[in-house]
Formats: sequence, structure tokens, C-alpha cells
Amino acid sequence: MVRERRRLLISPERLGSVGPDDGRVELDPAELHYLQRVLRLRAGDGLDLVDGAGRLWGARLEGSQAVRLEQPLEQPLQREQPPSPGLTLALALPKRDTELVWRMATELGVNGLQPLIASRSGVSGRQPLERWRSIVREAVEQCERLWLPVVADPQPAGAWLAKPRPGLALLATTRRSNLPSLTELLASEQLASELLAEQRSSDQGQPLAGISLAIGPEGGWSEAEEAGAEAAGWRAVSLGPAILRSATAAVAGMALLSDWRRLSCASCSAPWP
Repeated sequence: MVRERRRLLISPERLGSVGPDDGRVELDPAELHYLQRVLRLRAGDGLDLVDGAGRLWGARLEGSQAVRLEQPLEQPLQREQPPSPGLTLALALPKRDTELVWRMATELGVNGLQPLIASRSGVSGRQPLERWRSIVREAVEQCERLWLPVVADPQPAGAWLAKPRPGLALLATTRRSNLPSLTELLASEQLASELLAEQRSSDQGQPLAGISLAIGPEGGWSEAEEAGAEAAGWRAVSLGPAILRSATAAVAGMALLSDWRRLSCASCSAPWP
């Protein structure tokens, strides 16, 4: 029986310091604990290293403080271009389940995560940004992605939504009549046509402009937040007739976008260098 090779994410900056003839990567205490106590690896056991930027190498645990690459750094076993168009989830922070949303959105293939503090968010003070980024890293390792989503610094929702976004910006909202549903929008050819037209007008070989989906707080966006967003080019959409909790809405919306991207934009990525 072949043993499953588990993954460890090491940043490109750290891997860049690996000597060309050495291949030895020093591990920090948290990484050692993960490999030895959680995965129960022993010296000589194999694993895969990913850099969160589309590359994967085979490696082996060496002693108790390092792993050694099985391929030269410049010759990874796998190279993967970034998913395109990029998907950004902007979430007005709920009182609970934020970490669950970050984890599930990562598993679904999100490229960027933008925490927002909305007027009705019900949260304040300093947010656990480093913990969130650690959770996203763990989710990347668990779901075997090669690209690490960017977790941005929290921003006030009103100011962030009032700035135009590149690509297509979708504002999920409720209690408004005659809104197109996200499902209907994705089922039509309109979205793909808009994105492909934008690609043709851009430089040759550039990836498609991204899609941003903004999810409001439990109490909904304020009138000022919605008005500012739509004035900046955000398109209001519905996620269905039911009033969803923020976490449910975020995961449902990202699942729809991720599946649409997989089915409709398999050839939309820029060529890998």
C-alpha cells in the first residue's frame, strides 16, 4: 500500500534561500510539530513541499529539524498557473464562523479574501489577521492547492466598496425586487462574454480580470454602503429567495463562482512562464 504524501507549505521567500547544491530547508517549531506530532512522520519519510505560488517539490524529513528537496529548486515536480479569472471574497465580518468561511472559501478555490467592517457587522477592535492567515495556510495544505489565497487587511466596508474594482464586482444583497440571481447570471453567456471581451482588449497573454463577490453582515448592508458600491460599479445580485446567514451566503456564492470558473473558463489562464 502506497502511503499518502502529505503537504507542507513553505513560502517562496524561505525557499529562495535554499542553496542550489543543498536542498535543505530548516523547519520552525510549528512545522516540526505538524510533521512529527500530527502527521507522525519519521526521519526519511516522504512529503511534498508547496510554495503557495504554483510549485510543488518532493521532499524527505531529515533528522529532526529539516527537510531536503528531492528535486532542484528550479525544477519542481509540478507547476500550475494561477486560476483565472481570480475570485475574491469580500466578507462583512460576522460575529461567528469567520474562520470557517475562510477555510471553506480556500477549499473552494478563492484567490483573495477581504475582511470588511460594515456598519452592521457587530464586530470591532483588532482582528486576528495572523490566525486567519494560518488557517488559510492549513486549508491549502489540506485540500492540496498549489496557490495560497491572499488575506488582506480588514477595511471599512463603505470606503472599500466605494472604490471601483477591476473586472466584475458583484454585491450580494436581499429584500430588493427584480434583482438578477447569481445563478441566473452564471447560467447566461453574458458573464463569460464580458470577461473574454475584457481579455481581448488587454495585453496579450494577460489573465482575465477577476470577479469579486461582496457578502454583507447579518443585518444587511446599510443604504449608504449599497449606494456607494453601486455608484462605484458594483452589480447587485441575489443569492436566492431565502435570507441566508453571512457564512452560508459566502460559501454558497463562492461555490457557484468556483464551479462556473471550472466549467466555463478552463482555458482562460495566462500561459505559465
